[in-house]
Amino acid sequence: MRRRIVREKVVQALYAYEIGGDSVDHVINTILPGLNGNPVAYEFAKRLVAQTVSHTDEIDKVIRDKVTNWDFKRIAILDRLILRMAICELIYFKEIPPKVSMNEAIELAKLFSTQRSGQFVNGVLDAILVDMKSSGELAKTGRGLFEGDVAFPAGRNRRRKKPAE
Repeated sequence: MRRRIVREKVVQALYAYEIGGDSVDHVINTILPGLNGNPVAYEFAKRLVAQTVSHTDEIDKVIRDKVTNWDFKRIAILDRLILRMAICELIYFKEIPPKVSMNEAIELAKLFSTQRSGQFVNGVLDAILVDMKSSGELAKTGRGLFEGDVAFPAGRNRRRKKPAE
């Protein structure tokens, strides 16, 4: 299963949690069952939803520090949720390369949110990544874009190279 589809489900679950006010378990059991056919993807999605929700206050502080000229509550809700998810991956999912988390977040923002959301999410995440690198907080493991990503074992979802002409 493509990681983008899994992250789309995670964004939907975070949105349902934010808007509905139901428990995390209820949201996971309602939104994520379609992933049950792929236990690795399902576990990744559950973990990402649970970690994002449990660290929301800490993650929101990181976002607020980067958007000092914005009223936090006026940031589009989907942009906030996508930023939370991506920052959660940067901090708590050591096996996922930062570039993967950032690219996925930018694409999800373009898909689900406003016309300028991709640029906004990119700018915020880039600033956060620079800070994490300079402070030594970025502790990633794994190799490359796909190897090391627990949710998507090596050899899957690789893009095929075009034959040389």
